[in-house]
Amino acid sequence: MIKFSDLNLNPKVLKAIEEAGYETPTPIQAGAIPPALEGKDVLGIAQTGTGKTASFTLPMITMLARGRARARMPRSLVLCPTRELAAQVAENFDTYTKHLNLTKALLIGGVSFGEQDKLIDKGVDVLIATPGRLIDHFERGKLILSDVKIMVVDEADRMLDMGFIPDIERIFQMTPFTRQTLFFSATMAPEIERITNTFLSNPVRIEVARQATTGENIEQGVLMFKASRKDREATEKRKVLRALIDAEGDKCTNAIIFCNRKMDVDTVAKSLKKYGYDAAPIHGDLDQSQRTKTLEGFRNGDLRFLVASDVAARGLDVPSVSHVYNFDVPSHAEDYVHRIGRTGRAGRDGKAIMICVPRDEKNLEDVERLVQREIPRLDNPLGGDAPAETTKEADAPKAEDAPKAEDAPKTEKPKRSRTRSRKKDDAPKDETPKVDAVEPEAKAETPQAKAAQQPDAKPAAEEPKAPEAKAQDDQPQHNRRNERGGRGGRNDNNRSDNKRGNNRNDNRNDNRVVGLGDHTPEFIGLSFEERRD
Repeated sequence: MIKFSDLNLNPKVLKAIEEAGYETPTPIQAGAIPPALEGKDVLGIAQTGTGKTASFTLPMITMLARGRARARMPRSLVLCPTRELAAQVAENFDTYTKHLNLTKALLIGGVSFGEQDKLIDKGVDVLIATPGRLIDHFERGKLILSDVKIMVVDEADRMLDMGFIPDIERIFQMTPFTRQTLFFSATMAPEIERITNTFLSNPVRIEVARQATTGENIEQGVLMFKASRKDREATEKRKVLRALIDAEGDKCTNAIIFCNRKMDVDTVAKSLKKYGYDAAPIHGDLDQSQRTKTLEGFRNGDLRFLVASDVAARGLDVPSVSHVYNFDVPSHAEDYVHRIGRTGRAGRDGKAIMICVPRDEKNLEDVERLVQREIPRLDNPLGGDAPAETTKEADAPKAEDAPKAEDAPKTEKPKRSRTRSRKKDDAPKDETPKVDAVEPEAKAETPQAKAAQQPDAKPAAEEPKAPEAKAQDDQPQHNRRNERGGRGGRNDNNRSDNKRGNNRNDNRNDNRVVGLGDHTPEFIGLSFEERRD
């Protein structure tokens, strides 16, 4: 069996390894360290949790033990996709360089440029950075990469998922062509293979496990879940998650719960805390100080449940994680390998449980195709396809379940006009009773009208109207004022039209021509005779 002492490492490095409690290298370490110490390019492919970080940190420290860095010109460069992974690599360097006088700088987002500039100005042997922050320092003229002798790309497939491949290609062009490149990934997508063919020179390929395989010591399972109603899916899914956690009992000492979206991370963490579970969220939108504090609490055992997005799926080295819960089926099948790789590390047993709703079944098929195995199906701990509601509030219909107003039986109600009408009881007693507004022309059979029909009748000059006729003439205008409230231009027009109608009635009833004196032209008389006949 190969030991670290057989790998030709620096004695001070071996002493630090021994103090850390390690004696035997993992397969990826035993395969990658010897060619790296020889100065060859290395392409390492291994599933997560196999010790890839030590595969490049140990040979780098050994080769950098001699020499000294100049200001703004780091001697080595390590690129990581996330802040958490970069911070973890920095911790590994601190562990293995305790007996060596090597300096390092960590360039990640969420930290002020001023502190990072001070470290770079002093000169660092190891520069650990995320691609975006590294380019920012380079463009500001604070960093020179022409003295980089060793360059490491860690979690290259995650770089591809996060859209860092153009940045990686640009950084490769900033470094000298004679550098040594160590390239590590859990999976090898075609785009990553293209980069390795372009920027690596005759690399030694170390593949200790089939690509995208999961650890044999991780027990896996998936619960096929269908909600009782579509609008209750999120609530019932969180209830199933709590039931799955409770079903594990004391076996679940701590767990990472993965969600696809950042907003779901916050929602699930808040829900768990509401029901008494010790949980906290971690995702890319949180401040770096808060992310660091949460991660430290989880590592120290102060926090039991870490609800995370895929930002925490890569490189988090917490050896004692007992369970991983996939609240969502990952959109990219490769992410499943990295997620469940957070448990079952360093030879320990682990368990990974996933919840799959109907719309995620296609993603589940992609995962099973990638890992080349069918994930065992689990029974719903609540029984049935959907969780049974136990509280009275759950049984009560929600607001959206209540019948809508338009579905209720309609009752005939009197239509209300826009104008106010006076009630019959409120009308003054001396007011004239209402009659139809159209009746004056139809009912005008007054003595004057009868007299007008006789050809020989002489109309009186100022003959007063009969009381009945006067009442008829007055009623239409009065009634319309009562009906329409006497307001608005429309009512005024009605009153004016009514007035003109009354004048026409008077002219017909009076049978007089106004303005011609006592003489009536003959043709007018003839026209009246024809109308009368």
